[in-house]
Amino acid sequence: MGNIRSRNDNGKLFFDFSYKNKRCREQTMLDDTPANRKKMGQMLSRIEAEITLGQFDYGQYFPDSPRAQQFHDLKRRKGMALADTPLFADFTEVWLNEMQAQWRKSHSEGVVTNLRKYVLPAFGDKSLGEITKAEILEFRAKIAKVTKKNGGNLSATHINHIITPLRMILNEAANRYDFSSPYHGIKSLKVPKTDVEPFTIDEVKLIINTVRPDFKRYYLVRFFTGMRTSEIDGLQWQFVDFERRQILVRQALVRGELVYTKNDGSFRAIDMSQMVFDALQEQHKVTGDKQFVFCNQDGNALYHHNVSLRVWHPLLRHLGLRKRRPYQSRHTAATLWLASGESPEWIARQMGHTTTEMLFRVYSRFVPNLTRQDGSAFERLLSSHLQLDMSNPEVNDD
Repeated sequence: MGNIRSRNDNGKLFFDFSYKNKRCREQTMLDDTPANRKKMGQMLSRIEAEITLGQFDYGQYFPDSPRAQQFHDLKRRKGMALADTPLFADFTEVWLNEMQAQWRKSHSEGVVTNLRKYVLPAFGDKSLGEITKAEILEFRAKIAKVTKKNGGNLSATHINHIITPLRMILNEAANRYDFSSPYHGIKSLKVPKTDVEPFTIDEVKLIINTVRPDFKRYYLVRFFTGMRTSEIDGLQWQFVDFERRQILVRQALVRGELVYTKNDGSFRAIDMSQMVFDALQEQHKVTGDKQFVFCNQDGNALYHHNVSLRVWHPLLRHLGLRKRRPYQSRHTAATLWLASGESPEWIARQMGHTTTEMLFRVYSRFVPNLTRQDGSAFERLLSSHLQLDMSNPEVNDD
């Protein structure tokens, strides 16, 4: 906060304020009178307002001051430095080469696609230091109006995925080339919460008893283990431990490539219920000589898009059930475990959650009571509701 002060030697007024972390004192020939103080106070208020807005020009107010030339030279040097920073496109190439070693192939492909389709056309030929916050906000507003093939606009999640690499690139460049990142203060778009849509136990029974025989065991394992699509599609027999009655989740099938699990929590052992154990024993008679537990006639892993298109969605339509993603089978497992009274800690381990926090946040309305069990309550729920025939050893042909 600046002040209007009076010199001790001659009583003349002077400005005393801070600019760019420097104390600035500019003398005047005005006597110390209430009228002069008021006039200078008004001028000081304008100065401070312009400083706050980043619009202050020292030379405009104090053209004869040595400080004016000093700040002008600093501004000119800074402008030259920002203009001399690499082009966004050039630095992006360097950044991608450095980052790709720590990314999954699928994630890397997604980042590259978003950069080439949206970000590089907008910022590729600009110097990194010259990109402004206003341009970033304008870019985000522009892509929010992009129309997809189905007629809708990009979702908040999709927009955030496009913007995130831009933020990372600008922040990294700001650190390396010593300028303030224009991304500072820009928050991600708020993503609406999506409610889980699990199936009821009766709907699960209907699905498994109606689905074509070569997929009965596949969906039974999905519904009663909580495995992700990529995890069950990438499940190999070497990770099925019949002796300990456990499924070892060690890898996932993402875009046709086996990769490590999503995170450390996903690296887990799932306890088999009796029904899952029996289903996998029957499945072993069919594909036990193959690499993958669930595979096509050639022994190759199932392609989830084809399975969804040719098996899952037609089945839901046939049964008159609301259209839902196959991933809802994972949510169904969690809600059935909770409904049967299993321990939240045990459920979290089965799902691959490191704590029970997400369990309660996502599935809280499905918790009727809490007990301390170890899987037996779930066994009783299944045995009392489901009578399924798992003895059809056909091979999946999708």
